[in-house]
Amino acid sequence: MIPVTEFRQFSEQQPAFRVLKPWWDVFTDYLSVVMLMIGVFGCTLQVMQDKIICLPQKTMPPNQTAPLPNRTEVELAESTLLPHSTAAPKEMKGLKTDLDLQQYSFINQMCYEKALHWYPKYFPYLVLIHTVIFMVCSNFWFKFPGSSSKIEHFISILGKCFDSPWTTRALSEVSGENPEEKDHQKLSASRCSFSVAPEEVNLEKTQSLRSIPEKVVVDKPTASAMDKKEGEQAKALFEKVKKFRLHVEEGDILYIMYVRQTVVKVFKFLLILAYNSLLVSEVQITVKCNVDIQDMTGYKHFSCNHTMAHLFSKLCYCYLCFVAVYGLTSLYTSYWLFYRSLKEYSFEYVRQETGIDDIPDVKNDFAFMLHMIDQYDPLYSKRFAVFLSEVSENKLKQLNLNHEWTVEKLRQRLLTNAHNRLELQLFMLSGLPDTVFEVTELQSLKLEIIYNVTLPAAVSKLEDLQELSLYQCCLKLHATAASFLKENLKVLRVKFDDSRELPNWLYGLRSLEELYLTGSLSSDVSRNVVLESLRELKCLKALTLKSNLAKIPQSIVDVSSHLQRLYVYNDGTKLVMLNNLKKMVHLMELELVRCDLERIPHAIFSLSNLQQLDLKENNLRSIEEIVSFQHLRKLICLKLWHNSIMYIPEHIKKLGSLERLYFSHNKIEILPSHLFLCNKLRYLDLSNNDIRFIPPEIGVLQSLQYFSVNCNKIENLPDELFFCKKLKTLKLGNNVLSLLSPKVSYLALLTHLELKGNHFEVLPAELGCCRALKRSGLTVEDTLFETLPSEVRGQMKTE
Repeated sequence: MIPVTEFRQFSEQQPAFRVLKPWWDVFTDYLSVVMLMIGVFGCTLQVMQDKIICLPQKTMPPNQTAPLPNRTEVELAESTLLPHSTAAPKEMKGLKTDLDLQQYSFINQMCYEKALHWYPKYFPYLVLIHTVIFMVCSNFWFKFPGSSSKIEHFISILGKCFDSPWTTRALSEVSGENPEEKDHQKLSASRCSFSVAPEEVNLEKTQSLRSIPEKVVVDKPTASAMDKKEGEQAKALFEKVKKFRLHVEEGDILYIMYVRQTVVKVFKFLLILAYNSLLVSEVQITVKCNVDIQDMTGYKHFSCNHTMAHLFSKLCYCYLCFVAVYGLTSLYTSYWLFYRSLKEYSFEYVRQETGIDDIPDVKNDFAFMLHMIDQYDPLYSKRFAVFLSEVSENKLKQLNLNHEWTVEKLRQRLLTNAHNRLELQLFMLSGLPDTVFEVTELQSLKLEIIYNVTLPAAVSKLEDLQELSLYQCCLKLHATAASFLKENLKVLRVKFDDSRELPNWLYGLRSLEELYLTGSLSSDVSRNVVLESLRELKCLKALTLKSNLAKIPQSIVDVSSHLQRLYVYNDGTKLVMLNNLKKMVHLMELELVRCDLERIPHAIFSLSNLQQLDLKENNLRSIEEIVSFQHLRKLICLKLWHNSIMYIPEHIKKLGSLERLYFSHNKIEILPSHLFLCNKLRYLDLSNNDIRFIPPEIGVLQSLQYFSVNCNKIENLPDELFFCKKLKTLKLGNNVLSLLSPKVSYLALLTHLELKGNHFEVLPAELGCCRALKRSGLTVEDTLFETLPSEVRGQMKTE
């Protein structure tokens, strides 16, 4: 006997897979079990009981009939044999065959093989085989490696999404809305449904979801009581759902597998119904058997009785009924598969009921599995949809952020920046914590590498906020936040990779005083500057552009009436068009750094209010145009450092208003005496050149406080240098000096002296007269410092 449990492996699947078993699959599974029992029962009967019983038939010649015994003779014989037992019962006798038991067994076997029709012989086995095929077809997609992996992954995610506390919270927030408000949303949504785009009309809508709104009743404390661990788990679920959706929506193997196995079941149903209907009449009780075994048994014709024919006939009709029901169910499944668009799934009703409007429609295998889930319980799809919504994900991220970044933790990160403002820096977060707006003493907010951030209306709580820095951070503003920033923000720093990332709201900050833009403002081909009009920035005083400009943007002219400081830091791109500079008549500070300038731009000479000019890291070789600077009466600082200047023209003497002059990192070999006619100079930097000699005219600079000739080739110092009695910093390092004049004692205000990298053997004791000079301000080798008298060393070491 074959136990039914042996066949469980063909239909057994994980209990969790039941959510992907619609009612018709469950029903056909039960039918398969019944048909399997029929097959097993029939096979058991075939094995355990005699299959057929045969008796021989005597054959007479056609012209001869069997003689009938004479009644008197029979009676006489009986009376002769039993003269004294007339009262005993008569023995019943049949026809004599003279066959033994082995011959009967042989005849039964031969007739079973030769005379019995194949259908009643193999009917139980056919039932068993067909039923196993049905069971395999019903569950093959759960076993096939290409589909089972997706199903297992989907079921795992679905269960976690269904049980997640975040799902309950997200839906409970919607269910807690004002009923009138919610009805109004539904009404407006139903009106809008008449204007659906044509491509969305074909999307299959899950009708059952309309009638199963989720009634979640959650107390307020419970709804907000998600702990950090649950929040992290929900966050991981969002990532899993995203990756799973990308993976599953690429193909339709699950749909194809299910369609194929359904088609096979329909084909099997038609085949079984056809041949069984024709052959069921072959199951007969009486079977005529004619086999040529007369030489072994003495008989050729036999009459046989198929012992299980009656039972098999009943089982056959019963089996056909079950197959018919199974087939009709499979036909319905086929109708469901081909009539409905199962490779597209619309969450329209979920969006209407939950109010989460950004739940996307899905396709291919993802859509097919959701359709199957709806046949089990539409509530699964509704709760699963929460994890497809970006709005829901952003809410969760915000909740996790608020858990992680408490007000106390944020206050611990407060620092005072270079502009003496209390600053909070947040780096690479998933969003902006709401707790930031509870740090009301905040003056500067710096956000770095934080994407898709929306500044809410709560920013108005930060009444002291004046500075905002956005480094590779896309920031959107709530209407109230935009109004607040317009009135309060003084400094804005934006660092970006593409000009399209520039926020449009920056052009409306009418109280802004300083604007710093770092990033590409023009394409590599056209070099057209993408910078909109700045005319709304009525208070803008300083503008810094770190970009790849080929010309001064026209939009800067809009703020020419009040712009005072313009800083352009190029990436080496040649700045060729500077005509717009002529209109910036109120400029006081101008920096053109790394702009590949070969000459001093003539447009600069029109800036009559200019006080500071910086042309650092350009390609200047000649500065003959410096004579035109004499018209810039207010110019007090000129920075021509980090260029390739070979010499200083004598016209430098005409810049009588100069107080700070930078010529470091050039190729200057000779210092002209005319340089020292700029007698207002307080700061002179000539380091990193090829200077060998310092003219004695340097003594004219009585206002000089800072003088640097580091990294040159100077061999001697003129005594006149020490007549500059206001010197506080004197840098003579990395030259070829061998002697320091005792007249250094004249520099009573000296606080910093650099001598390292020369050929000194001894330091003059007169350094002790420089009372302001301490050991920390004296840069010299330790061995050379030891040559000073001990009292001088002790004086310098005393702070």
